[in-house]
Amino acid sequence: MTETVSWRKSSYSGGGDGNTCVEIATLRTRVAIRDSKDPSKGRVTVPVGSFTALIHSLKATSAT
Repeated sequence: MTETVSWRKSSYSGGGDGNTCVEIATLRTRVAIRDSKDPSKGRVTVPVGSFTALIHSLKATSAT
């Protein structure tokens, strides 16, 4: 059985030169990440916990 993947682009993505962003898809136990400009180039998947830790770290860094 193949899992259905629903990709989401960051709300920070815009048109033109600002359209350099990633898309994510939440899978059962992992998060998939791909380039929004060229999604056919492949994707990387990481465990949900690792992705959550990365996001928390990025938010903490940008707040300082």
